[in-house]
Amino acid sequence: MKSNKVLLPVYNINFFHLTFLPSTYLCNMSEDLNIITGTKKDQYESLLPQIRGLLEGEPDLIANLANITAALKEQFGWLWVGFYLVKPAVSAASSNEKELVLAPFQGPVACTRIKKGKGVCGTSWERSQTLIVADVEKFPGHIACSSLSRSEIVVPVIYNNEVVGVLDIDSDQLDNFNETDQFYLEQIVKLISF
Repeated sequence: MKSNKVLLPVYNINFFHLTFLPSTYLCNMSEDLNIITGTKKDQYESLLPQIRGLLEGEPDLIANLANITAALKEQFGWLWVGFYLVKPAVSAASSNEKELVLAPFQGPVACTRIKKGKGVCGTSWERSQTLIVADVEKFPGHIACSSLSRSEIVVPVIYNNEVVGVLDIDSDQLDNFNETDQFYLEQIVKLISF
C-alpha cells in the first residue's frame, strides 16, 4: 500500500544542509479537475463530488473559498466567479453596521465593498435568497464592477440562519443562468464550513 506521507525539505541554518522530514498534514486531493462537456446538469454532477473532495479535511475558509471559485471558473469559464463575506463596515457609524467585503475570486478586478441592499449582491444578502438576473442592465441599482458583465447569479451563503456571505457569478452572455445553476450552486455553498 502506497504511503500518503510526503517528504518536505527543511533547511538547517546551523549546518547549511537540507534534510527531509515526513509530513502527514497534506490533504489527499486531485491535482487537476476532471473538466467535462455536456449539459449544465452533467457538468455540475461531475463537479460537485470534486469540490467535495477539495474541501474534505481542509478547515481554512479562505482556502476552501478559493478552491470553489477556481473549480467553478475552470469548469464553466464564466467572466467572474467569487465570494463576498459579511464583515463590519469600515466607516461604520455603529458597531452593528456590516457590509459585503471582497473575498477569493477569479476574473477581472472587482468592487471591494458592497452595502446591504445595493446591487445584485447586496439585494441577495438583504433578501436571503438566490437572485438570477438575465440582463444586469435591467436590474435596478446594478453595480457595474465590469462593463463586460451581462448576466449574473448571486447565491447567499447561510450559516446559523444568517447570511454570512454570497457567491457571485457574472457572465459576459445575456441570460446565462437558470434554475439548474441555482440548484447546484446552492448545494455547493452548503458544503462550506464556518
